[in-house]
Amino acid sequence: MNLFWIPLLPLLGTLVPLLSYRFGRTATAALTALLPALSLLLVVQAIPAIFAGEALTWQAEWIPQIGLNLAFHLDGLGLLFSLLILGIGLLVILYARYYLSESDHMGRFYSYLILFMTAMLGVVLSNNLLQLWFFWELTSISSFLLISFWSHKSDARKGARMALTVTGAGGLALLGGLILMGQTVGSYDLRTVLASGDVLRESAVYPIIIVLFLLGAFTKSAQFPFHFWLPHAMAAPTPVSAYLHSATMVKAGVFLLARFYPVLADTDLWFVIVSMVGLATLLLGAYTALFKHDLKGLLAYSTISHLGLITLLFGLDTELAAIAAVFHIINHAVFKASLFMAAGIIDHESGSRDMRQLNGLWKYMPYTATLAMVAAASMAGVPLLNGFLSKEMLFAETLHQATLGSLSWLIPLLATIGGALAVAYSLRFIHDVFFNGEPINLPRTPHEPPRYMRVPVEILVVLCLLVGIVPDFAVGDLLNAAASAVLHKPLPDFSLAVWHGFNGPLLMSLLAVAGGITLYYNRRHLFAFQGQFTDFDAKIEFEKGIQWTTEKAAVIHRWLDNASLQRYVFLLVVFALVVAGWPLLQLEGAAGSRPQLPVNGVALVAAGILIVGTLATVMFSHLRLLALIMISIVGLIVAVAFAYFSAPDLALTQLSVEVATIILFLLALYFLPQKTPLRDSSPRRIVRDLSISSLVGAVIGTLCYAMLTRPLNSISEFFIANSKTGGGGTNVVNVILVDFRGFDTLGEITVLAIAGLGIYKLLAGMRLYVPAADSDGRPWAKDKNPMMLALVSQSLLPLALLVSAYIFLRGHNMPGGGFIAGLITAIALIQQYIAHGVAWMKVRLNFPYHGLIAIGLLLATFSGLGSWLFERPFLTTWFDYFSLPWVGKFELASAMVFDLGVYFTVIGATLLILANLGQLTTSERPLPGGK
Repeated sequence: MNLFWIPLLPLLGTLVPLLSYRFGRTATAALTALLPALSLLLVVQAIPAIFAGEALTWQAEWIPQIGLNLAFHLDGLGLLFSLLILGIGLLVILYARYYLSESDHMGRFYSYLILFMTAMLGVVLSNNLLQLWFFWELTSISSFLLISFWSHKSDARKGARMALTVTGAGGLALLGGLILMGQTVGSYDLRTVLASGDVLRESAVYPIIIVLFLLGAFTKSAQFPFHFWLPHAMAAPTPVSAYLHSATMVKAGVFLLARFYPVLADTDLWFVIVSMVGLATLLLGAYTALFKHDLKGLLAYSTISHLGLITLLFGLDTELAAIAAVFHIINHAVFKASLFMAAGIIDHESGSRDMRQLNGLWKYMPYTATLAMVAAASMAGVPLLNGFLSKEMLFAETLHQATLGSLSWLIPLLATIGGALAVAYSLRFIHDVFFNGEPINLPRTPHEPPRYMRVPVEILVVLCLLVGIVPDFAVGDLLNAAASAVLHKPLPDFSLAVWHGFNGPLLMSLLAVAGGITLYYNRRHLFAFQGQFTDFDAKIEFEKGIQWTTEKAAVIHRWLDNASLQRYVFLLVVFALVVAGWPLLQLEGAAGSRPQLPVNGVALVAAGILIVGTLATVMFSHLRLLALIMISIVGLIVAVAFAYFSAPDLALTQLSVEVATIILFLLALYFLPQKTPLRDSSPRRIVRDLSISSLVGAVIGTLCYAMLTRPLNSISEFFIANSKTGGGGTNVVNVILVDFRGFDTLGEITVLAIAGLGIYKLLAGMRLYVPAADSDGRPWAKDKNPMMLALVSQSLLPLALLVSAYIFLRGHNMPGGGFIAGLITAIALIQQYIAHGVAWMKVRLNFPYHGLIAIGLLLATFSGLGSWLFERPFLTTWFDYFSLPWVGKFELASAMVFDLGVYFTVIGATLLILANLGQLTTSERPLPGGK
């Protein structure tokens, strides 16, 4: 089974709602759910194999030299989380169809939601530590987009920023922990790491790994003291809250604890940190939830408390505690998703979430009230519901641990208090909302929601009852498979029976229920007690911290950045002088043993022109056009030097870039004064600058001389030896770019594309004054497009395009390639703009240049992905030789597709910049997409 399709289908599904939202809300929801449903079907097909004890894997090499592969692994734990993510995700899609208003952009919402789903699937299925971290960070980014969906609300923006800051910082810590883990074990393969528990625990860096790892897990799962961000994430639409609190985001942290439990647990450091943090979170969340008036606020703090419960179970030193933690992950996901959806229904149909107004809703919406009360009872741990079973397992395991030595009795006592608080806040949810008199000043009269809006809640509540009454039948096999994956050993004997007789855990459950009822009955005294304390608003404190950081950063910025370019250059040059000069002082002599090349007249003349051009550029920098001509001479001589030293590819590239750069400078200089006033420099400054420049010249010259006269062991020998056999081309430079280091090239053209789009967006909103005359007052010629220039450029266009095609096609075996060919084509087209004007070109070349960028990036990326179909590393080149009548023997290589992507990207980015900059000089309005 190809596991790659499980996350890939939802990833492709992110595009579906953006394309289909115009067809209506129901069609959008149905089409959005299609690909995740297919992904869920693939997961379900794997259930028999997983229950039989197998683990499915799929891997495609990407960058094996650094241990980065695209790898997925499906075992019992991955199966459990995949079912939760996809199953609850599909219910949320249905629920959101009725929850979102007509003014909400449903396509964008669903796209963010499916991206969130994909990120979570990537986390739970990844079989590579680096890949896991990538998806981990994607959950933070996608949750930021979802939490801030209602961006017109300040709470949404601030809550999203807080969540991204906290979880993003934790993600950086996690990256450090995962890298140390991989380096210690010697592999980033998850299965290898999970089989190396003794190696990690005995390592000297184990404490550092534990701290960094737990920082990542605790920030994501809102554990104390990082719990403050989660309640403010409630500014998101309720479907997001239901998904985030039940199956995604916050569950990622406890998934991490479960996944790495067999290799990081079983030490005192693990048990003390994890159990104490979990216990503190359990109590703090439960206590705070009791005093929240907002329905979602109460549920948010109850989520924090239950996540603390799960963390506490992973921190206890028993195998059954880990099994109980996995069981409660299932139960909490089910009842918490149903509760949030019920809260959303109440808010949607009554217009309020304030429990001080929401009274007596049983009378108005009895069906919804029944569903919500069952789910709340499960959250409280009432018998015959799923929450009761896992909470009783918690109580049992707190009685069989010795984490704190002689003080270990505190853990069962505090766990019972936490259970009592859970009963109290669940009672408050039930009584204050559905009974307790009549509604008070609600914006609208409550009523039952649309029929299908309740369906997700009904399904989840049925699961609460089913697991609570017949747990072994409902989730027995799934729990066994997931727990086996967590423990990595045979499971101890345990029972999911509803009744275990009169024992300690049952007594603790009864005490928790009685205590919770008592607390709720005396809630007035509790509220009066709590009212003595000043409320801590994490959002305000966080914003203060952001503002303080911004102010301090501004102070440092003002100290470093005084807007003096001369100072910046001075500091940079002096630093480079020290770094480069100090090692040279350690050499006895600059000359090495390598023989020097003879100097001929041509080289001397070229060097003289280069020196003169450089000096002239500096001396006449105040005459901008003249300085531009001088610097173009420098670029031309550099291109000649490349050709002289047998580097024709570099010469062609340098020449093409030089032409494009000169055009760019000419267009930019059009809006600037042609002359800049000379600044008077004191003799002291002149002496200083001359001294530093002379020293720099001496050091750099000596460094170059020392390097060129010494033997060099270069990697070029490898490329020369393997270019033809490994890449199918005799042009070593091109083979390096499209094969050996194709990933670098893909990154470079991506950066080029981003730069082009960024510059276009800046130009699109720019309005510049077009000068009517030059600096001496002479008006510009009225004929902006001379006929001779138009005729010559139009005649040269077919020739330039033909040369471009020739350069492209020969690039794999002779000097050329997609980059050079793209620049030639772009320059030829820009020449038409210069010769004929924007209006003339708009009629004849009316297409968006950013489309070319997209085509180029897609071609380059998919040419790399195609190698995975043949189980080869990303961007591995395929080539072969063919024969055709009248053509003869010729070669075809997949690298040509990649090079074609480079070609289109270069054309699109170059034209997007130059054509739109050129439009500013014509008083034309910049065209969308650079048309």
